[in-house]
Amino acid sequence: MTKKTIRLLMPQWQGGNNPNYSFGAELLAWLAPDNDQPLIHVPVQAYDGIPLQNENGMYGRKQLLEQLEAAQHIIDAHKPDRIVMFGGDCLVEQAPFAYLNERYRGELGLIWIDAHSDLVRYVGYDNGHTLPLGNLLGEGDEEFAKHVKIPLKPENVFIAGLATPTEQETEVISEAFQRLGIKTAEQDTEMIQRLGIKTAGTKELTNSTASIKKWIKESGIKHLAIHLDLDVLDPKAFRSLLFANPEAPYKYSPAGTMQMPQLLHLIKELSEETDVVGLGITEHMPWDSINLKNLLGEIPILNK
Repeated sequence: MTKKTIRLLMPQWQGGNNPNYSFGAELLAWLAPDNDQPLIHVPVQAYDGIPLQNENGMYGRKQLLEQLEAAQHIIDAHKPDRIVMFGGDCLVEQAPFAYLNERYRGELGLIWIDAHSDLVRYVGYDNGHTLPLGNLLGEGDEEFAKHVKIPLKPENVFIAGLATPTEQETEVISEAFQRLGIKTAEQDTEMIQRLGIKTAGTKELTNSTASIKKWIKESGIKHLAIHLDLDVLDPKAFRSLLFANPEAPYKYSPAGTMQMPQLLHLIKELSEETDVVGLGITEHMPWDSINLKNLLGEIPILNK
């Protein structure tokens, strides 16, 4: 029986408080191989030049909740077996993965390929894209977590590519946080340990993916969703990342170190090990295209 697969384009930017995420999502969907899977646009409020307001500890909370509900309505209307999501900030993953966990009776496996855990909020850095995985586990932000009818089982979650900051990065991040008044603690590490979530850094996965294969086997993962935050990649090798901003490099968390061939090998191996029913790709920041688009937008003959 043929499985029903839908693609969603959700150019959400509010979760990262950066309008450039919208164009990154649109370009990502355009670059993807063309096939007969329908591409459905999730309505997202475009940036209108007015800065987002901090609403109870999260910038753009109202817009983000409305957009989450819009994605949920679309998915529920189509009732797919598999979902591909093109984002946008990482918070776009909540609706499709929560649905897939319901669809597969609370037994969905989720591999979070990301340099960052996305489990908790850092006070002072009040952006929603820091906690989608926390929401999916029934923790995170209470208002968002209540939209997850069946939280994922912690033992069914694996974080791959998690970055450990170097001594120099730790110093730079601490200085940046202090300057902006961001309060941080080892909350994400504490949650990982408390919930018993499996993790592996890029270096470990370079040598072998045995730990992931073992997790799939021991947890009995029959259906798997893959979250791919492009920030897991090395910004020196792949430049379309927040961390590779040519004007102001991002200094508030450690950059990824994974190389593209390693990432492709990992995803292909996962696809051979079990049934991949979800794929979300997020945080595409194509600086050259963004800057060229802005330049073209200012040329008089192109705007008459």
